[in-house]
Amino acid sequence: MNVRQFVPSVSRLHLHMGCLLLAAGLQQPVHAAGSDFSKFRRIEPQYIAALGDPGATSGNGAQAWGLWSQDPGPRGCKLDRYDKLKAAGGVAPAQWKFDAADWWLEEHGLIMEKPTFPLPAGKYLVTGDRQVTAVLTILPKDKDGNQRWELGDGATLYDVTHLGCRSARYTPVADKNACSPSNVRSTGFPVTPEAAMPVVNGCRKQDYAVLIVVGLADQR
Repeated sequence: MNVRQFVPSVSRLHLHMGCLLLAAGLQQPVHAAGSDFSKFRRIEPQYIAALGDPGATSGNGAQAWGLWSQDPGPRGCKLDRYDKLKAAGGVAPAQWKFDAADWWLEEHGLIMEKPTFPLPAGKYLVTGDRQVTAVLTILPKDKDGNQRWELGDGATLYDVTHLGCRSARYTPVADKNACSPSNVRSTGFPVTPEAAMPVVNGCRKQDYAVLIVVGLADQR
């Protein structure tokens, strides 16, 4: 199978979590030597929030990875509309529910819905929209609840990370009310590719890498 079938067009991949993808990047050949992509079916892009050593090809801890089944960027809320989000009982226009004890922010300063945890075990075709598309295998949890992840053909987590997409998870240090999007500084957006997301007073912050899922293992 021609791997370019798994590189969506600019019109279909025009916005990812607020990230405008460059046409030149989408036109580059995709490398994943030895992979059999015929066992995957193309899907509308999904997004994985991943943690791990950028230089690693495998690791533990995939139980802490999450999945957005659709692009959360266009479904997000601007920081300056946070008061309206609160007034609506935390229900965003896209009908997701804001959680003051666990909220997410992307690189343009949009409050996002949380991804679904954990990432289901299985095989995913992932890319960072640069040069590499690779098979990501998420193994089932072991007896201790740990999930391993593995990338095929020597690809690293960095290779399949979309560098322009920034995402961070904010949780309270102590008082839930002290960790608020109201405390996010209004400057510094969009966040530079590969740079850390802003620190927010009263919050613990965890930066996540973002992987674009363009195919799922065909179960037929």
